[in-house]
Amino acid sequence: MIGSANDGEPGDVARVERGETRDNRSHRGTAPGCAIAQPGLLPPQLHVFVRDWLSSNNILLKSRDGHVLIDSGYVRHAPLTLALLASERGLGHDPLAKLVNTHCHSDHMGGNAAVARAYDCPIAVPEGERPLIERWDEVALWIGYAGQSAERFTPDESLYAGERYVWGDLEWHALAAPGHDMGALVFFNAEHGILISGDALWQNGFGVVMPPEVDPAALPATRATIEMLAELPIRVVVPGHGEPFTDVAAALDRAFQRVAAFEADPMRMARLVVKVMFTFALLDRQRIEAAEVARYLDGVGMYRDFNARFFRRPTAELATWLVGDLEKSGAIRREGDCFVPG
Repeated sequence: MIGSANDGEPGDVARVERGETRDNRSHRGTAPGCAIAQPGLLPPQLHVFVRDWLSSNNILLKSRDGHVLIDSGYVRHAPLTLALLASERGLGHDPLAKLVNTHCHSDHMGGNAAVARAYDCPIAVPEGERPLIERWDEVALWIGYAGQSAERFTPDESLYAGERYVWGDLEWHALAAPGHDMGALVFFNAEHGILISGDALWQNGFGVVMPPEVDPAALPATRATIEMLAELPIRVVVPGHGEPFTDVAAALDRAFQRVAAFEADPMRMARLVVKVMFTFALLDRQRIEAAEVARYLDGVGMYRDFNARFFRRPTAELATWLVGDLEKSGAIRREGDCFVPG
């Protein structure tokens, strides 16, 4: 037995990685396919388009000095991202002054090229991510290596930890938040106690972290990031996925519990990585024939490498465990001869 459906605790893969808000939701007064953060929770110039787990949230900061968008979502959803930006709740007919990324995984930067084309705006990425983007490192960026897609783009500016940026007439302190992505930044506004957390903190956990055998610095960095966030006077978190939330202490407690569980059992991290990556890929593909799963795993570098390093099982056996565990958790389901998102 390779593992169990509980590897993603404190939330299972179905909740943590499929998400509780999805792009097939529609809310009165908003563009189809998104939710708007509840009114009154955030300053009026800060608009959050709550997306799903294939596309990150789009955070729009409006100002007479120029509007700024944080994170652009996944490449498959780029047309919807552009429609949201062009909506009344978005930019309408206004220009976009800048596109910013919290980090450069495909679900946060996959729409960068499309947004930059549409608005002729510069793109700013964290300093540590810029070399990876410039050489388009598909292994470090988890693109082709993880079975994901993104349209290549050119960054125009770097963002630096410790610097302060004024977007939407609000001052944002950029803070290093390594762990899920070792080059990631979060942005904190002290005036309103707002944290734009990317994948460093969600209401139920944080983005998947590589096990020590792959990156020995990742898990200690994750703990250090959560400890850093726990010292901030945060009133509301705008996460990379899911609704903005105010029960910050409870979220931090769950994050610490998750770190401790990984520290106690690093193999749990390896199992979760392959489950998360496959669930994400299925959200992108929408379906895969059951008979094709093993062949798919054999064709993607990350699964081959993780199987060789951690599981050492025939690919067909790995595939049987993987879909069985994800089906048990509710992250995927069987539909005839295919698996589809749960």
